[in-house]
Amino acid sequence: MLLEIEKVAKGFGAGEARVEVLRGVSLALGAGASLALTGESGSGKSTLLHLAGGLERPDAGRVLFDGADIGRLDDAGRARYRRMAVGIVFQQFNLIPSLDVAANLAFQARLAGRHEPARVAHLADRLGLAPLLARYPEQLSGGQQQRVAIGRALAAAPRLILADEPTGNLDEATGDAVLDLMLGLVAESGAALLMVTHSPRLAARLGARLHLRAGQVAPC
Repeated sequence: MLLEIEKVAKGFGAGEARVEVLRGVSLALGAGASLALTGESGSGKSTLLHLAGGLERPDAGRVLFDGADIGRLDDAGRARYRRMAVGIVFQQFNLIPSLDVAANLAFQARLAGRHEPARVAHLADRLGLAPLLARYPEQLSGGQQQRVAIGRALAAAPRLILADEPTGNLDEATGDAVLDLMLGLVAESGAALLMVTHSPRLAARLGARLHLRAGQVAPC
């Protein structure tokens, strides 16, 4: 398995204000596989995604990537893991406003030392961004911005893609088109995909589904 999450627990706060967000959650995801995380707001979906991306450490349990426990890495080690192994697609796009589309697409790949102009050009073409490379994020529609975010995540050839409600800020038709593009490109790359979504309809597009309720795995 590429990603194995074993009985993780995670809480925030202290004393009476402490909230236990995850309580003994496990999952496994192989290379090239896709898994949707579903559940109500506050069920722990995004926290689980953050643990998989090394953005948080679990309080208990293990997060293994290719057999290595990323929860035991220091801050620099986890930053390197995110830079080299993970591509993240956020709901809010998180593009750099001072960079044009071409530079935003190449940004993550440059950080990872894997910038290949031909790969970026291929992604731009597949995502319908080739005519927009000189534009800036403020000049793009929401759907176009999310396509840039997907291209940026894939440009560094990561082995794991994490997507947090990637169509949440888009209307249904635009969201479906963006998801089609993302699923096709992720499958083409051979990366694993872990995606948070509130939508059972979108979750059904992925290979498997894990439903969370109050921080635990529950029946769908």
